[in-house]
Amino acid sequence: MQITDVRVRKVAKEGKLKAVVSITMDDEFVVHDIKVIEGEKGLFIAMPSKKTASGEYRDVAHPINSKTRDRIQGIILDKFEEAMQESKDE
Repeated sequence: MQITDVRVRKVAKEGKLKAVVSITMDDEFVVHDIKVIEGEKGLFIAMPSKKTASGEYRDVAHPINSKTRDRIQGIILDKFEEAMQESKDE
């Protein structure tokens, strides 16, 4: 599986949420609403989720293993940093 497109939508508001991202895999499958969040230890991604009847949040789509999560997170955060740099350059 290859990530063939990453689209970053920066969030203008102040707060922990920095961007919302969509990724395309193999030019065939898209996952929307991946969040880039500023945490205590730096930036990380949160996969799309929904609130259950009990009030907890459950991921709608997510990687099966940590290696894949790390690879997806690395690609997304690299694109986020590029988008932030382009904003500064403008």
